[in-house]
Amino acid sequence: MAELPASYKKYLEGRDAEFIETVRPILLQSAADAEMGVRVVIDPHVLQAHLDDRVPFGHVVEDID
Repeated sequence: MAELPASYKKYLEGRDAEFIETVRPILLQSAADAEMGVRVVIDPHVLQAHLDDRVPFGHVVEDID
C-alpha cells in the first residue's frame, strides 16, 4: 500500500475519525497513482473527496458544492 505524502498526513492532522475515514481512501488512491491531487467537497450535510486532475499531486483543495 502507498505511503501518504507528508502534505496529506498534515491535512488529516486534527480531523475527526469520520472525516479521516471519508477522505483517507482517496488520499491513498492519489498516493498510489502519484498523478493527481484531491478535491474535498465540504457542505453542511455532505463530505466528499475525489481525485482531481486540476489539482497537482500532493495537494488537497477544499471546495463547496
